[in-house]
Parts: sequence; structure tokens; C-alpha cells
Amino acid sequence: MTPSSPYGPPEPPGRSGRPTPSGTRPALVRMYRRRRRTLLLGLVLLAVGAGVALTWGGEPPGEAPAQTQGRMGHGGGAGAHPAPTSYPSVGAGRFTAADGESPVHGEDGPLRRYRVVVERGTGQDADAFAGTVDEVLTDPRSWIASGELRVQRVADAGAADFTIYLATPVTSERMCAEGGLTTERYTSCRLPGQVIINLARWMEAVPDYGAPLETYRTYVINHEVGHEFGEEHEACPGPGEPAPVMQQQTYGLEGCVANAWPYLDGRRYAGDIVP
Repeated sequence: MTPSSPYGPPEPPGRSGRPTPSGTRPALVRMYRRRRRTLLLGLVLLAVGAGVALTWGGEPPGEAPAQTQGRMGHGGGAGAHPAPTSYPSVGAGRFTAADGESPVHGEDGPLRRYRVVVERGTGQDADAFAGTVDEVLTDPRSWIASGELRVQRVADAGAADFTIYLATPVTSERMCAEGGLTTERYTSCRLPGQVIINLARWMEAVPDYGAPLETYRTYVINHEVGHEFGEEHEACPGPGEPAPVMQQQTYGLEGCVANAWPYLDGRRYAGDIVP
């Protein structure tokens, strides 16, 4: 709506049909022009104000509109901070098991059956996690490469020799503490018959690991399952060398480079046992 003066502009001479007294016309014209300029200025200010309101879109000045904030750090805006990886620190404390079972993998030796479960409330799918575990443990670079061990995933808890858990930091800390291990909600652990993978490490790996998240995930499965198979911690052989899978790579590589497999080029790769 166009604003108007409550009084309206002065009527031009002759419009009312009455004669204008001599000497009053210049004054009326100047008054009319001043009022017209005032009205025009008001319209301009009103338009500018409306334009600013449309630009802000209802958001406070200096803050990105709500619909773009979720994209910051992912190509949504220059100089934005990356959004943190989203995962819960605590879950339900109850677990869902992956369905089905895998074929037996390995050439010979005792058969070790494992079950895979995921804590409820983590947002992680048990079957998808089990698929990753299967890919790792049945790979020819994993523990079956010895030719003296076979593995198979099962769904029945009674048939499993050990269970691989994906648990939130709070739950994993509680579970590990029951076996006397301190993880500070940060690391994964292994207890007899229980391989407990910390969800935070599964989602984020560790700082300065120097390899993709997939490599860390493969490492942590092989490392903790390695303990279940009787393996002990090992040291970095030397700067620039691959880190043994039984090295505590979560705490740092000590000059080695990330490595997720116990067998390299068909041979067992290891470092000195850590006392």
C-alpha cells in the first residue's frame, strides 16, 4: 500500500474553481514540492526496508539461513567448520544380532564361529556391520591366511565361540571394565569370547591415522579378533615400515605407516612382542 499524508497534497490552483490570490502561488508550489519529496523519500526507505527483510529471510543478521546450515563444511559455504560426525555416546545397552550365517572360510584347522551384534540406538544396521566383518575375516590377508584356521559367522548365540559387538562409548567402557580393562570410552577391547568395537572409533577412526576410515575399520577388527585368536601386542619395526596389525595403532603409529592386515604378500607380518 502506498503511504499518503493524512492531509493530502495542496490542491493545484484553479482545481476548486476558486481564483488564487495574487502572490500565493509560488509559496503553494514550493510547499507542494517539499511534501512530494518527503513522500518519495518515505517510499524509498520503505522499499529498502522490505528488501533487507527479504534478504535476511527472518534469520538474525550474520547467521546463515537455517536451510543452509546443515550443508556447511560440505561445500555449503566457504570457511565453514566441518560438521562433526553424528553418533550417540550411549545406547540402549541391548543388542540386535545379524541374521543368517556365512559359509566356512579357510583351508584347514579348527573352526571358530563368531556372532555379530549391534547396540540398539546407534543408528547402525546389524546386517551391514556383519557384512563388513565378514569381508575382513574372510579376506586372504586376514587370519585364515595361515592355513591353520577357519572361520564362520553364525546367528545362534549358542553356536558361537565368540561375539563381535558394536557398542557406544559408554556401553563399551562398561563392558570392557567388567573384564578389568580401562578404555576411557575411547578404545575398543577384547575379553574372552567378546570382541567389543567402540562406535566412536568405528565412525571417526583416530586423528593423524594417515589412511582412510575403511583401513582403520579393517585394522580394528583384525586387531581385536587377533587377541581372541591368542595374538599379543607388537611394536613398530622401524620408521616408514608397515605397522603390524597387532600394534596398538589407535594410540599412534610410532613412525610406522597404517596397515590393516596380519599377512602381507602371503607371509605373516609382525613386530617384536610388547611386554
